[in-house]
Amino acid sequence: MKRKVVQHKWKKKLFALILVVFCLGSLLFMQTRYHHVAGLVSLQHRFVSEPEVQGPKVAFLFIARNRLPLEMVWDAFFRGGDRKFSIFVHCRPGFLLNKATTRSPYFLNRQVNDSVQVEWGESSMIEAERVLLRHALSDPLNDRFVFLSDSCIPLYNFSYTYDYIMSTSTSFVDSFADTKEGRYNPKMDPVIPVYNWRKGSQWAVLTRKHAKVVVEDETVFPMFQRYCKKKPLPEFWRAHYIPADTSKVHNCIPDEHYVQTLLAQKGLEEEITRRSLTHTSWDISNSREHERRGWHPVTYKYSDATPMLLKFVKEIDNIYYETEYRREWCSSKGKPSTCFLFARKFTRTAALRLLNMSVLGVFN
Repeated sequence: MKRKVVQHKWKKKLFALILVVFCLGSLLFMQTRYHHVAGLVSLQHRFVSEPEVQGPKVAFLFIARNRLPLEMVWDAFFRGGDRKFSIFVHCRPGFLLNKATTRSPYFLNRQVNDSVQVEWGESSMIEAERVLLRHALSDPLNDRFVFLSDSCIPLYNFSYTYDYIMSTSTSFVDSFADTKEGRYNPKMDPVIPVYNWRKGSQWAVLTRKHAKVVVEDETVFPMFQRYCKKKPLPEFWRAHYIPADTSKVHNCIPDEHYVQTLLAQKGLEEEITRRSLTHTSWDISNSREHERRGWHPVTYKYSDATPMLLKFVKEIDNIYYETEYRREWCSSKGKPSTCFLFARKFTRTAALRLLNMSVLGVFN
């Protein structure tokens, strides 16, 4: 009898031990399962809920009359952009880039709605640039700002263009001392002294810092509005007051001087690469009228649009500035490189011909 009681107690202890082991095992399994599920949920939240960290963007700022005649060329260019760019277009007041006026989704509704009426050779061109910069600066990811005309084409693909622009901390501003043409108006002194007077192409690429300098400027811009104006062409003099001595009329083209002079005025020339990334051909030999020579660049038409033309532009690796006796050898990432990423002025048929020949956007 005593033996049976001992066996019964042993069985109860064994059963209790098995029950404890089972409970501990179940608890451990549930805990492991919980951590596994929690880990999956955390991983899912990481990849689905959290926005992807985006890098700096390049803002492309187009100054156009109405439509963008080369939009399909740029459409092909932006397809490789991978969210690294933004687009802003300055058209005439009231013009809309909608489905009726653009075939490219990249330009749809990209016009700025506070545009100004632009006249060539007037300060309104500068004002248009400032309007574009104000809009582009509203996006904190925009880190570089590229000015382009509606007749510009890209010479390389987006990836190469982006890397070239972002590889340096400087702006690209064609800027040199203007000592020959007499465009400086002495009435600008002392606000703008003559030693800060600069000339160059308006097609600049600005860093965010320099873009803010342009937008926030309240000193140099008013002086340009007042004293920097183009001299009327001879055939239009009948509609204007004719000065007694026309030789004293200053022929000042604001967009060729403003950004350059402003940055010199602010002591920022050490922060710029003093050349443009946009190629322009200034061939004055075809101009019949002496007054017009050198005022407008060559326009490339259908017959001009050949692979040889692009090859010629792409092989340019230096620029000579006569007034400063300075030769600018072009480089990128510390190595010798070609000088230009863009070129102008191209007609629609010329640009489309180059696009159809598959010679645009290819880096050789």
